[in-house]
Amino acid sequence: MQAWQVHELGEPSEVMRLQDVQAPTPGDGQVLLKVRAANINFPDVLMARGHYQVRPPLPFTPGVEICGETEDGRRVLANPALPYGGFAEYAVADAAAVLPAPDSLDDAEAAALHIGYQTGWFGLHRRARLEAGETLLVHAAAGGVGSAAVQLGKAAGATVIGVVGGAEKAAVARELGCDVVVDRKSDDVVAAVKEATGGRGADVIYDPVGGEAYTQSTKVVAFEGRIVVVGFASGSIPSPGLNHALVKNYSILGLHWGLYNTKNPKLVLHCHEQLTELAARGAVKPLVSERVPLGEAAAAVQRVGDGVTTGRVVVVPSLANGAAA
Repeated sequence: MQAWQVHELGEPSEVMRLQDVQAPTPGDGQVLLKVRAANINFPDVLMARGHYQVRPPLPFTPGVEICGETEDGRRVLANPALPYGGFAEYAVADAAAVLPAPDSLDDAEAAALHIGYQTGWFGLHRRARLEAGETLLVHAAAGGVGSAAVQLGKAAGATVIGVVGGAEKAAVARELGCDVVVDRKSDDVVAAVKEATGGRGADVIYDPVGGEAYTQSTKVVAFEGRIVVVGFASGSIPSPGLNHALVKNYSILGLHWGLYNTKNPKLVLHCHEQLTELAARGAVKPLVSERVPLGEAAAAVQRVGDGVTTGRVVVVPSLANGAAA
């Protein structure tokens, strides 16, 4: 089979190589899956660079989220068991963690429903306890993680403010349903959010960016507000001022979604059922901006790492090279 492999750490476009390799053999409790679609996530970029908390042994195949097909023909969602990731024709996954793919979504959309939407659901509902009528601020609202949070916030009855970088991403955020869009490249984020909320600030802030975005969050969080720390796509990990959290009476909530798979897997299944129902009635629909063939995966992972994409970029092995749509 063909699979992308990382033999040394560095930028994805430089260290990912498409090779002919043996199909992986499932271990105890694992299943072999034919990859129908593999969604690109920022952790794929970080793993290629050697900057992620999980460091699979070299060589490894990236790709942490797929829609796959079992040997008996069922369409499923899975997080491949590294080092046999999803940017390949076949991957392996733990059988106990495989979930049914929603019938209402195609392969690429289904692949993108898993990590980003689970993270959004746990962040907004389990950690921040978002309520209808509250104001939700989402950083990087046009990206893969942010776009999921925007849709989930709207589905929960929140007023959603999206922060983006650039006019193209601002247009995407509006299409996603943001009530207010702030372009950090041309707008004063703090002033714009305060104006949009009448000076009150946002009740819940969803931050997959870190760095300056987190600093802005502390300036616009409402009384009894909650800042959900999801990741650090900016590459800068902030150092929170706990005295500031005390004085302004807000909460800083960390979210490591992967822990739920081991600490409370029943909640992951419950979340998937909720997401499947939301997808079935059209309340959420993953924004797939590109579907690329397997041969173009390394370049696509690099674009995600460079922050120039919107929504989700999904690798579809059945596409012929040059057939991206």
